[in-house]
Amino acid sequence: MSERILIVEDELKIARLLQLELEYEGYRTKLAHTGMDGLLSFRDEQFDLVLLDVMLPEMTGFEVLKRIRATDEWTPVLLVTAKSSVKDKVEGLDLGATDYITKPFEMEEVFARIRSALRRASSSKEQGVQIGGLVVDEARHEVKVEGQVVQLTPREFELLAYFVKNPNIVLTREQILDAVWGYDYYGDTNVVDVYVRYVRKKIEMENHTYIQTVRGVGYVLKESTHEAKG
Repeated sequence: MSERILIVEDELKIARLLQLELEYEGYRTKLAHTGMDGLLSFRDEQFDLVLLDVMLPEMTGFEVLKRIRATDEWTPVLLVTAKSSVKDKVEGLDLGATDYITKPFEMEEVFARIRSALRRASSSKEQGVQIGGLVVDEARHEVKVEGQVVQLTPREFELLAYFVKNPNIVLTREQILDAVWGYDYYGDTNVVDVYVRYVRKKIEMENHTYIQTVRGVGYVLKESTHEAKG
């Protein structure tokens, strides 16, 4: 077992307990004690799952979750909180939380919820994501169009995978830069336009588009057999 878990928890004793117990079970972990540190760690590194406290300094867990889901629809996020009201749980789930753990908790319950979330995430990745005749399989790092394998560069694949994770959502160039090139990228946003053109040439056919331009805003991924590319 080598899954990596990000623990975002401001109560140091609870954070340390989670870290020790999870590492004893074979997981690899990283700690963050503020919402901002947790978000930056998530953006900078690769994690298989996030344990996210709701009441955090600098940025609440709800806000961290919202920002995570703006660029990543798949990584499981388990909210951990002392709040147990239905309203709080509904808010977290509506923002994209995978599951909810209420303090005080038993570690066996935490382990069970983590195992369940990781199984569901693994199953989704193995199946790949299909939109029309386009299939993107992140586990195999493979793209097919109408059953034919399409070769993409690593950056092109990352760009397309980001679109596939956020279908039918209009994404600004700044959001795309943040997700694909990194929040500390200071280059020209025109790089997004350049790479979108590269990807379009490889995955789109005449009168059949996937990545569509939203003028003055950015791009959206949705299958169309009628609209011309913008």
